[in-house]
Amino acid sequence: MECISIFDMLKIGIGPSSSHTLGPWRAAERWINHLKKENNFTKVTSIKVDLYGSLSLTGKGHASDLAILLGLSGKDPEHIPTEAIIPVTKTIQTDKKINFGGTNLIAFDATADIIFNREFLPFHANGIKFTAYEKSVEISSDTYYSIGGGFVVREELIHAKENIKIHKTFPYPIQIAKELALYCNQENLKISEIVLENERSLKSDEEIDHQINRIWNTMLECMYIGCHTSGTLPGGLNVRRRAYDIHQKLHIDFTYNSPAEWLQSIRKTEIKFREILKWVSCLALSVNEVNASLGRVVTAPTNGSAGVIPAVLMYYMVIENHQANFEHVKQFLLVAGEIGSIFKKGATISAAMGGCQAEIGVSSAMAAGALTELLGGSPEQVLMASEIAMEHHLGLTCDPIGGLVQIPCIERNAMGAIKAIHAAELALESDALNAKVPLDKVIATMWETAKDMNSKYKETSEGGLAVSVNISDC
Repeated sequence: MECISIFDMLKIGIGPSSSHTLGPWRAAERWINHLKKENNFTKVTSIKVDLYGSLSLTGKGHASDLAILLGLSGKDPEHIPTEAIIPVTKTIQTDKKINFGGTNLIAFDATADIIFNREFLPFHANGIKFTAYEKSVEISSDTYYSIGGGFVVREELIHAKENIKIHKTFPYPIQIAKELALYCNQENLKISEIVLENERSLKSDEEIDHQINRIWNTMLECMYIGCHTSGTLPGGLNVRRRAYDIHQKLHIDFTYNSPAEWLQSIRKTEIKFREILKWVSCLALSVNEVNASLGRVVTAPTNGSAGVIPAVLMYYMVIENHQANFEHVKQFLLVAGEIGSIFKKGATISAAMGGCQAEIGVSSAMAAGALTELLGGSPEQVLMASEIAMEHHLGLTCDPIGGLVQIPCIERNAMGAIKAIHAAELALESDALNAKVPLDKVIATMWETAKDMNSKYKETSEGGLAVSVNISDC
């Protein structure tokens, strides 16, 4: 039984992509640890990195090369100051040397030693191979796969515990949504309460609350930064930041000096239907504009879809319930994380494997279910809301222009957030016992759709908008 913590689904990291940025970064860290375990780390005098498949085809646009430099340098994506990213990587590129693992200065030419290979490796579309040499003699070669959401597996141990976290201590092991519903009925508990019991088998209540608080504060700060930063996004498409402009037009007439005060100020503004649409869209856009500019976000379940869950949670806090507090945040994220894990077990959360339905679709389903519980929905209605949200994302392709997580990715977060809210309302007004399509069926359908989808629509920038719209058009 594969048991995934909500903290595996909701990770703090650097944009623009969980699979193409955070994944390679973590793979580099794991390789260094493997070298140390094998007593080879101090012997290394040079290294080479090969990217394959989707990692190669859209790696430049996703800053995969920069992530590799940072990972090989021993930098931590959760804590590195975002303003240090460009200076650190530029120094490596200019000096043609890298402080390997933070302790071993060796020669490294980023343009020659990071190789982009168009071919796909058999296990997954996102393959990366690290090779180490001692005085031109190969001493280590390891292949990793970035399988979405920042999850990384090592090829030699694809089926081993190093790659799949198996927590036999989970009191309620869950593989499919039907099992989750059964536990809720048997124990007369909400989904969030079942999930919390599982998390308690791994961490203390204090540790759980601390980590959830870190995740929420990162989300809130990300929305705040995005709404207060103007200009053009990097990458060459000259995409203008829109969250700032929308936020300015929404007219907050109250003084604030921090993200927490900002949240309180929004609660005081007049909200009508059009303003709700604008606020939710603004909040979702803000996160993914930060993500597109190498900012710090929370994978939820991926970086490309990181704006949906914060926008919907913020919607609940500033529009639906002005008394909402940390306990509501905790409840929301517990439900969202569990629903995301069920999608990961039954299908994929990688756009390189399943198209954008695996990212925006899953994030919308996660948000819809979590919002439904906060609004008083039963466990069955929670699962129904998640099903509705995914049902209306089935077949969504991933075709980023220029390989950048900008067009159509940023707007899709706004659309996914609105769909999540709508799905929650539909579920709340329905008798879930009359639902014709259970969540497990839509997850299976999503996976079948993913397998049938042409590879050019799976984060390769070889089809759809990526070829219909040239960078020169932008």
